[in-house]
Amino acid sequence: MLLIPALSRRTLISMAAFAAVAVVSAAAPAAARSNRDQDESAQATNRTPGKPVLAVVSLGDQRVTIYDKDGAIMHGPISSGATPNDTPPGIYAILQKNREHYSNRYDDAAMPFMQRITWTGIALHAGALPGYPASHGCVRLRHDFAGQLFDMTKLGMRVVVSRNNMEPVAISHPTLFKPKPFRNEVAVLTPAAISVPQPAAEGKSTRYDGGPNDPPELATRTATLQAIAAAKSAEADELGKKADAARALAKQKQRESAKAARDLKNAENALKRATSWLADSERILSRATKEKAIKRAQDQKAKAEAKVAETKAKLEEVQAKTKPALEEAQRADEIAKAAEAEKAAVSDAARAAERKLSPVSVFISRQTGKIYIRQAFEQIYEGDVVIHDPTQPIGTHIYTAVDYKPGGRDMQWNVVSIAGRQPGEPEKSSGMNRVGRGNVAPIPTDLVAATAALDRVEIPKETMDQISELVLPGSSLIISDEAAHKETGKATDFIVLLSGEPQGGIILRPKPKPEFYDDYWGYGGYSYGPQYGYDRRRQKKGQFFGGGKFPWW
Repeated sequence: MLLIPALSRRTLISMAAFAAVAVVSAAAPAAARSNRDQDESAQATNRTPGKPVLAVVSLGDQRVTIYDKDGAIMHGPISSGATPNDTPPGIYAILQKNREHYSNRYDDAAMPFMQRITWTGIALHAGALPGYPASHGCVRLRHDFAGQLFDMTKLGMRVVVSRNNMEPVAISHPTLFKPKPFRNEVAVLTPAAISVPQPAAEGKSTRYDGGPNDPPELATRTATLQAIAAAKSAEADELGKKADAARALAKQKQRESAKAARDLKNAENALKRATSWLADSERILSRATKEKAIKRAQDQKAKAEAKVAETKAKLEEVQAKTKPALEEAQRADEIAKAAEAEKAAVSDAARAAERKLSPVSVFISRQTGKIYIRQAFEQIYEGDVVIHDPTQPIGTHIYTAVDYKPGGRDMQWNVVSIAGRQPGEPEKSSGMNRVGRGNVAPIPTDLVAATAALDRVEIPKETMDQISELVLPGSSLIISDEAAHKETGKATDFIVLLSGEPQGGIILRPKPKPEFYDDYWGYGGYSYGPQYGYDRRRQKKGQFFGGGKFPWW
């Protein structure tokens, strides 16, 4: 039995009162913060919200604002990465969604409503909000806010992380892509094919799902591309069976010709040894000076010549005997390779048709002087671009095609510009570590600077025409002083980080391993499936894509 000193009733009452005050005092800030956060997690407009097209994360104000084509629709508090795991300012996109995700890196920690923006572990997800940066690089959201946002977004939606609460503004400029009349696609349309694609479950697709301002021919184009993808996929399946049979036959022929190949190799090696012996004998004979040595060298040379003649005859005999079997095995191997190449070409055509259902992303880098184009997280083009006054900074701007204008013959665009730390500005933005937050007014993007950046860019006409045939709502153009970050790899959109800002949330992470999930595209195929599944306790091996030049079609 535990013995304690006797205490007076007054002492016990005093201690109990003190404990109660302490509990209330500790709970009060948390309750106040919770109420404040609840107030902030609100609709930003009284109108019916549309489809989200952009999320702007303000590190300085520790809040996120979601925009549709007409403006802000919701906002709420966040907790970003704490030093040294700062959330790097830059431009991202949603790469993966998982309603019930657990961290592969941090002790299986729960990350509900996870929306990944890098493959090295930075994501938007529900989590604790202490009122200041506290994560390992992710952007934590209120649980209810995260759930609501998860149900609204889809893969490819842009996420901008900025020091300050930047607001997109509408913009119009000749350089911004206008949709061209769609080229007629060669395909036989069946009644089943003529339908606008339905959005994938929980937005796990980059496809454009359609809208009220779509041009009349868009539905036909969509159906045509679907028909092409379906037909090519079916053809690829049949060619796959043909390639498998051809490869199996090739392996059988290789096994059958294995003895012939060994006999031929042995005969070739025997001739090679005899030829080497003859060469050595001739060399020794050429150096011999004494009669006895000359005689011995001549005898060796004669024996070597006889051996060469013998092994050569044997080789010719073996060649004649093994030639039919080896030629048959070689023909089978060539047929298998041709079948596999045919399947790959048809598979590429199916994927290209499927890819054209998604918005296009364009990136122009002043650092490299190049233009890069991606669609459905695949790079499809890289080329030169003209940037006037290339030694002068141009800034970092993202222009987003938010919708067709009524009639569908033009596109409605907005722009967000982000900037790094200015001279004399502290490393952390105003308010980054501040507990108290309020409804800080957003800073409208400088339309003059964003327009000036477009004025300095000259895209080749052929490239411009190709992009205009691919542009859909959700397409984007990024212009930046920066090059694409190394995170821009396989299965990503362009990721552009501001080089002068803290990047601990990226650089402190170990070398990434590809993480292929069951809710993401399987490489080499055209749909989701368990064959590309991912067990978070066991990763599949692979390498990130390294870029390069790619054909358009």
